Amino acid sequence: MSLRFKVVIPARYASTRLPGKPLLKIAGKPMIAHVCDRAQEADAEEIIVATDDERILQTVNDLGIKAIMTNPDHQSGTERIAEVARLRGWRHDEIIVNLQGDEPLIPPAYIREVAAALAGHQQAGIATLAAEIIDNEEIFNPNAVKVVVNKAGLALYFSRAPIPWERGHFTHAGGTPSGKMPYLRHIGMYAYTVNFLNRYCQWEASPLESVESLEQLRILWHGEPVQVKVVAQTPAAGVDTPEDLIRVEQILSAYR
Repeated sequence: MSLRFKVVIPARYASTRLPGKPLLKIAGKPMIAHVCDRAQEADAEEIIVATDDERILQTVNDLGIKAIMTNPDHQSGTERIAEVARLRGWRHDEIIVNLQGDEPLIPPAYIREVAAALAGHQQAGIATLAAEIIDNEEIFNPNAVKVVVNKAGLALYFSRAPIPWERGHFTHAGGTPSGKMPYLRHIGMYAYTVNFLNRYCQWEASPLESVESLEQLRILWHGEPVQVKVVAQTPAAGVDTPEDLIRVEQILSAYR
């Protein structure tokens, strides 16, 4: 049976550092167009951009991609995707991949990987990705979110701290891991079932996510399993700053 999944791309106009970010030109076309290209290259059966701005809506429609206006008051992309699922009347078992609108360099294979990870797991309603950390300094970098999994590949915990903490190998200033087990960096790409999304939107925020500033901890707090698929490497970073825009422009221009 072939892999079937949909991609929803949350794309807000407002951005503190880069206003109108989805519409900024990279290698001759809007960033959101590059993100849609990655979804098409992954062979998604349906691609929808979920936005709160008419300018983004019109730009995406001009690309021949479906865009939907969603509630501007949503607190997260997950809530925006849940609204799309309701508006489209998607079945509870449909798989939806959340592809961020500022990730024009995401490998299409990773989009399929996360969808396949969820399709192959009967218990979890959500799957995500991780990659082994090669640079020891990254283990101690709070901007690199770490994840620890059990033997079934389900997440035990996500943290900005170095987890697991290797007593005898680590100090407050750093350290060198023993090599007994790999350290994994979480890659913030998710696949959900519609049924999971409906449950998620009814949950209250958890103290854990407030402490760590990690929304995914709400899922563990409420006792839901998260399937983690380990991929070859962490993908190139998306666009958050003007410097990122220049970096991504150079990369994508090289492929023109």
